[in-house]
Amino acid sequence: KVKFDTVNTAAYSPRPNTPAADWDNQLSEDVKQDRLHRINELVLQHATQRRARMMDRVVEVLVEERNVKVPTQVMGRTTHGYIVYFDGNIDELRGELVNVKIDTCQKFYLAGKRTDEPVQ
Repeated sequence: KVKFDTVNTAAYSPRPNTPAADWDNQLSEDVKQDRLHRINELVLQHATQRRARMMDRVVEVLVEERNVKVPTQVMGRTTHGYIVYFDGNIDELRGELVNVKIDTCQKFYLAGKRTDEPVQ
């Protein structure tokens, strides 16, 4: 089975000038919302499972910006596109590749500490 890290979802709505827009048997809003809720719950489960695999691993992070919620931290991304937060100075680290040992795994981000250990 395929498991996705992230997905972009939206409830179905008919598109003007398409054959389906004029069909009589449109789904009710309740059905649309139920399906959207179920797929989003499944994605959250998969995201949590997939992020958990990163615990205690050293990953390479490309530093992008300051963490707006915690100004003493920076935010970057792994080669897999995972968001990673760690302590650092954005003025020194922006655009740099930094090794980070992951010690926190959340649904949609990772956190850790900068390290000299090699990437695993």
